[in-house]
Amino acid sequence: MRMRKLGWLATVALAAFVGAAAASASAQTDPEPLAVTSFSGAYLAGRAAESDNDLEAAIEYYKQALVSEPDSEPLQQSIMLALIANGQFDEALPFADRLKTVPDVERFSRVALAVDSLRKKDYPQAEFMLKLSLSSDLDKLIAGVMTAWAKAGAGDARGAIDSLGKLEGPQWYGLFLNIHRALIADFAGLKDEAEKAYDETVVARSAADVAPEAYVRLVEAYSGFLARKGDKAKALDVLRRVDEFSPSRPTTAALRKDIAGGRQVPQLAPTPQEGSAELLLGVGSALNRGGGEAFVRLYLQFARALSPKNDAVLIQLGAVAEQQQKLEEAIKFYSEVSPKSPMKRISELQLGLNFAELKRTDEAVSHLSKLVEQDPTDMRAYLALGGTYAGEEKFKEAAEVYDRAVAQLKNPVKSDWSVFYQRGIAYERLKQWPKAEPNFKKALELFPNQPQVLNYLGYSWIDMNMNLEEGLEMIKKAVDLRPSDGFIIDSLGWGYYRLGRYEEAVTELERAVALQPADPVLNDHLGDAYWRVGRKLEATFQWNHARDLKPDPDVLAKVLEKLAKGLPDEKPRAMASLTTDVASAATDAAPAGGPKADAAPAADEPKQAAAPAAAAPAQGQPYKVGPGQTLWSIAVDKLGDGQRFGEILDLNPSLGGNPNLIYPGQELKLP
Repeated sequence: MRMRKLGWLATVALAAFVGAAAASASAQTDPEPLAVTSFSGAYLAGRAAESDNDLEAAIEYYKQALVSEPDSEPLQQSIMLALIANGQFDEALPFADRLKTVPDVERFSRVALAVDSLRKKDYPQAEFMLKLSLSSDLDKLIAGVMTAWAKAGAGDARGAIDSLGKLEGPQWYGLFLNIHRALIADFAGLKDEAEKAYDETVVARSAADVAPEAYVRLVEAYSGFLARKGDKAKALDVLRRVDEFSPSRPTTAALRKDIAGGRQVPQLAPTPQEGSAELLLGVGSALNRGGGEAFVRLYLQFARALSPKNDAVLIQLGAVAEQQQKLEEAIKFYSEVSPKSPMKRISELQLGLNFAELKRTDEAVSHLSKLVEQDPTDMRAYLALGGTYAGEEKFKEAAEVYDRAVAQLKNPVKSDWSVFYQRGIAYERLKQWPKAEPNFKKALELFPNQPQVLNYLGYSWIDMNMNLEEGLEMIKKAVDLRPSDGFIIDSLGWGYYRLGRYEEAVTELERAVALQPADPVLNDHLGDAYWRVGRKLEATFQWNHARDLKPDPDVLAKVLEKLAKGLPDEKPRAMASLTTDVASAATDAAPAGGPKADAAPAADEPKQAAAPAAAAPAQGQPYKVGPGQTLWSIAVDKLGDGQRFGEILDLNPSLGGNPNLIYPGQELKLP
């Protein structure tokens, strides 16, 4: 069964908070920029470094090019944007000033100068700089809302609110305009208008899909407004809306505690600078949904220039750095989050995960262990620590961490499903299926139809030649829920393959490869399926492609063997009941992604199916089945390898090839 890289770490709660997942499997060390003697060489080197997200090197190359061509507008534009994206805002301002009349770049140059004017509280100058000759819908929104905040800063709150009402654009404008109408009215002390705007925006739940983070922050702002007004009951009631998006959101929990305790709650946007930063944060968060990280960085760095200590901006910048595989930079952003911030624990968790991704394992374990000790009820810390151990294939230690987590869960809720899921994986990898299976079932009890759990449990059953009908239906359901997930579709295709349903396997594996064309194991699986349906030339092509994609060494070895010899002929297969039909369980040699016989399979690789003997031995040891046992668990306990359950099947003709026919008290023969 295939799982994404970083699957061990992906369950930590940052994604629920910022809408972005932790990023890369490894970080690259950026080389020192080399001296380049020609303008074109330095400029092209800068472009290449920028495309690799190495902004520091890009800036150095651009500076070298600038010596030769100081008046080049394209070069000035490149260095300005690189400086802003890298957080060197003040250094970018001279370039922004030179480019303020160049239409193609004023969407950034004039906005940068407007940000600087807002910082200086020069509101008329900020308004002037926000007059753009060319603008997209997004540029028009940013300029229009920032202009409104400049008007409010100059004392014209009514004019600011009226200007928002005149700003026309696509339907998605509505959420941002309503948010800032409420925030400006709140800032200006127009309480009746603020409450009306807050209430209308919060009620318009459907608009929240445009920018979930901006909407949730507005809900929190409205709750704070009501608390300052003295309406504690309504303030707490409004906060319940956040639970629809992020049930364990730390800022909401802290706000709820402050309101209940009667503590003063500050405004979200007490100044025009903070209000404009809120807009840029909201836009950046909405755009940060995969791809476009370079633009997201620009908007977030504008926000940071206006609000340097804004923890939400720092968290978002850390997430973007992770997406761009800049883990050291992400660590820097997370380290800047205030110790007093409700988001500090989120940042500390991400620090630990980034240590792990950088292979600073001892540092990660030490850091995350302290977080567990500080709050033994926080499941995210256990998941992060367990994931760190699992990432190093220390599944025994991972299982122990998850055991400690489960011991804290007296009354598990839906959000705890991932603890049981990860514990199930750890025990499955330790070949302790009787301990693994109940955890997967518990995860599904807490979160019915969770695609990852359906996929893992369903495939495991098929792989062990048990519960075949139910297992296949689970994987199909997971595919229905995640129709664009190539790894889950690969599980379905590989499940068909293991059952000997090769034509169906080809159909699904072709879909999987179309969705994940650069994954070597998926291409290898498709090659195997092609071979079995007689499409041997295409099989060879897929195996060659898998080889060229640089798979792990054990996968590469099997691919090379198949390129040399093809797949061996099929062996006799044990028969297993699947509804009213009889489906064969494939017993080929281990697939390309499969593990060695004496090793636990990798998290992103299929496990090797048991290979029943061609003929049952004449003799065997007697054994009485105990409560809750399966053939797999018996094979693990008595034979030392769950893969040998097929031998027990062959030795007991009364089972008819179906491992599900065993029952407590039944007498079996063991090899």
